[in-house]
Amino acid sequence: MMQNVSLKPLISCDELAQHLDDDTWLVVDCRFSLADPSAGRARYAQGHIPGAVYAHLNDDLSGPIVAGSTGRHPLPDPHTAAQTFGRLGIHAGLNVVAYDDMGGALGAARLWWMLRWLGHDAAAVLDGGWQAWLAGRHPTRAGMESRPAAPFVAHPRPERVVSAEQIEAMRVDPSCRVLDARAAPRFHGREETIDPVAGHIPGALSAPYADTLNAQGLMRSPAELRAYYQALLGDTPADKVAVYCGSGVSAAQTILAMQVAGLGEARLYAGSWSEWITDPARPIATS
Repeated sequence: MMQNVSLKPLISCDELAQHLDDDTWLVVDCRFSLADPSAGRARYAQGHIPGAVYAHLNDDLSGPIVAGSTGRHPLPDPHTAAQTFGRLGIHAGLNVVAYDDMGGALGAARLWWMLRWLGHDAAAVLDGGWQAWLAGRHPTRAGMESRPAAPFVAHPRPERVVSAEQIEAMRVDPSCRVLDARAAPRFHGREETIDPVAGHIPGALSAPYADTLNAQGLMRSPAELRAYYQALLGDTPADKVAVYCGSGVSAAQTILAMQVAGLGEARLYAGSWSEWITDPARPIATS
């Protein structure tokens, strides 16, 4: 079965509801809490979109942390990620829709990005996530679910990831832009709720991922997003843009938003701020 590469990066609840009984579609619940890593799985068991399987940010969508050298959610190596996706039942013939309860920023966009990183373009994020699904009075189901394991063949796209060394070069290159997807107070170093050092990478521009959503928790329109990012980036093409956050998770929401805006695919600094600050020689700015 050929992969449906025409799937849009963002899908509405009403669109997804039409495919709940379609075995060529797979829904993945990515709800997660940084404060309580067990909470997402518990919420999934209490109620989820029918047929959805669960992916845990720490266990399934991240690699092992190496103290002093990696960020808080390092990418797994492609082979390990492919094994995880196969265990979840993902294969080349499926359309995969991910959702969370943070507008996509705490798991769903990460899964969407990882699938595309490994060559599976038939992936989307559910617009509005769990809250929008409930607001639309769509069906839910309790308990744990699974799909039969399937062979997932990875076709890695290493050019979509940038290293700390590449960020060091990009931040001073006038042809490139580096975007920081964290909240503005963290960017400016006025507060830091998670990492031991406050501030941002010098030369980076503040572009909080929360700005991608409207008051209802839905993604802003393509025109609004396009205007927002063009004001920051000018005519810098997406492949010259790198995005980071605290640990490489919510930055994927910015990459998704730029895709929705029709601006192309920015690159991910997966190690992000929590990796950057492991080396005291790397510069830090506050303003």
